[in-house]
Amino acid sequence: MNKAPKSRSLPLLTWLVPVAMMLQTTCLEAQTARNAKADAQIVRPLPKENEKDRMNAWTVGLAGGLLEGAPIRLAAEMARVVDDGADLHLLPIVTRGATDNLNALLYLRGVDTAIINSDALEEYKIQAPQIRSRITYLLNLFPSELHIFVRPEITSLQDLVGKRVNFNTLGTAAAYSGPLIFSRLGIDVDKTFIPHQVALEQMRKGEMSAVVFITSKPVDAFVKGRWEAGFKFLPIRYDKTFEDYYLPATLDANEYPNLIKQGERVSTIAVPTALVAFNWPLRSNRYQRVARLVEYLFSRIDRLQAPGYDPKWQSINLAATVPGLTRFQAAQEWLDRKARSVQARP
Repeated sequence: MNKAPKSRSLPLLTWLVPVAMMLQTTCLEAQTARNAKADAQIVRPLPKENEKDRMNAWTVGLAGGLLEGAPIRLAAEMARVVDDGADLHLLPIVTRGATDNLNALLYLRGVDTAIINSDALEEYKIQAPQIRSRITYLLNLFPSELHIFVRPEITSLQDLVGKRVNFNTLGTAAAYSGPLIFSRLGIDVDKTFIPHQVALEQMRKGEMSAVVFITSKPVDAFVKGRWEAGFKFLPIRYDKTFEDYYLPATLDANEYPNLIKQGERVSTIAVPTALVAFNWPLRSNRYQRVARLVEYLFSRIDRLQAPGYDPKWQSINLAATVPGLTRFQAAQEWLDRKARSVQARP
């Protein structure tokens, strides 16, 4: 008697199972939708308006250059030393290179300061004739010496006319300043812009006559590299041709013992690398930001000269000038106060 009901229940169960699964899926979807709606309604509280204003009021944007370059490294180290929470936040910005940093300072929102090569001003002579009154300098960071490294058969700059000369990749100091310097010297060469490591190998094979480095000495490629007799640096005489942006410099045997004889020096020029700011009006918030940066940076320069930071900081002179530019007023006032305090000591 029990067989009949059992046989009738099988089709019923077969029908109910999919329905139950559908109902379960529908419930889950509904629950998920409710959770998603609830999540969407959760709004994180924004910072108080005055806190936002405070943070922005003391944030200084610094155009630093290419990620692999020395300027952005110095910018990061400065940011670490001057950091004071919401009271001062130096924000290093990666750009297309030191030669583009001046463009960022002039036209990019949020950029108050920049690390530039002094001769970057040359490009703006026509499009912005008053450029020197719009830009001021805070600090002469370090000189980047010109290295013209040539093959044995090259004995003078004139020998390079029409020859292949490499100026490193675009965006680097050599790629901008190198051709500009050669133009001033009246030396017309076949310019290439490839990585220096590649160009140096081409020099060994005789496919490249010279490479132009513009960077702080000593350069590892010349210190650690082994070069056949005759490979050398060409001298450059500093004269009125370079007085507007450049400084006199030398390369000597202590820096390059394998390429320069003991007791000899090779004359060259250097491109100052400077920390500059826009010439903000004195009572403006932007001026006050940079003025606070000056106070923190100058008073803490000894921290940057301690072990653990780039060795370039150890040779920095706060009072050093930058050809062609006027010092930022707050920076000059800090130096004047420092000088008076030193004179007042017994």
